[in-house]
Amino acid sequence: MRLCAFADEASSSLDGQVCALLRNDIHLLEMRGVNGKNIKELSLTEAKEVKKILDDSGISVWSLGSPVGKIALDGALYAHFDEFLHILELAELLGTGRIRMFSFYPVKELCAEKQRELVFKNIEKMLDATPKNILLCHENEKDIFGETAENCLALHNTFPRLRAVFDPANFVQCGEDVIRAWKKLGGFVEYLHIKDADVQGVNVPAGEGEGHLPEIVSAFLSHGGDVMTIEPHLNNFTGLSALENGGWANLGRFHYKNNNESFDAACSAFRNILKNL
Repeated sequence: MRLCAFADEASSSLDGQVCALLRNDIHLLEMRGVNGKNIKELSLTEAKEVKKILDDSGISVWSLGSPVGKIALDGALYAHFDEFLHILELAELLGTGRIRMFSFYPVKELCAEKQRELVFKNIEKMLDATPKNILLCHENEKDIFGETAENCLALHNTFPRLRAVFDPANFVQCGEDVIRAWKKLGGFVEYLHIKDADVQGVNVPAGEGEGHLPEIVSAFLSHGGDVMTIEPHLNNFTGLSALENGGWANLGRFHYKNNNESFDAACSAFRNILKNL
């Protein structure tokens, strides 16, 4: 078992992220935001500098938490594909074999059949462009095609090479039964996102919500899974508005002085779950 984290939730700066990871004894990073930039905005030169700092700190990039597929089906898809090709280059340079992705925002003017056709066409195009040493990992997410377990299953059955990032909180926020979703998708899961949400859909520390984290983690480990990414979402941090499609997180009943405190609280809550498995 290995722990990973979205350290940009602790700090927007790379130095701050390194400190947050090391004080929580985590040596894998799911890289999403670096020095205030989304991963897609990093130049290859900047990525080389980031890689050296991480190497010197004993931290490896497990996955790129990219925004690939977080665009409407009537959006600038050609430019988005060019961004995807750049992210592939970054993955190679940063030494990771995984890229987190999504399955597009729907367009009301299109019928469900046409939307499905476009989603599958675009994902197939991305898979065809992806080297064999890199895995595309689809995350279930609210408001995209893959917000339901059934739609996620359709993607994985159609594209056996496509792997899954299972996010319990996102399923809770979409009104999905998390255990039922796991039973459908568990065999496709490459890694977990450790994120929980309560019945109102508010993100809470792992184990405090309706995400069935102990059961999901236990099932994941028993099937040979080993890497889990802590994704706190317990405080407003740089880049959150973009992740929430222009909105902000409802922080609910848990309050923290700053992002470092909320990040540490998320790590502690998950370690408590692990102790009791």
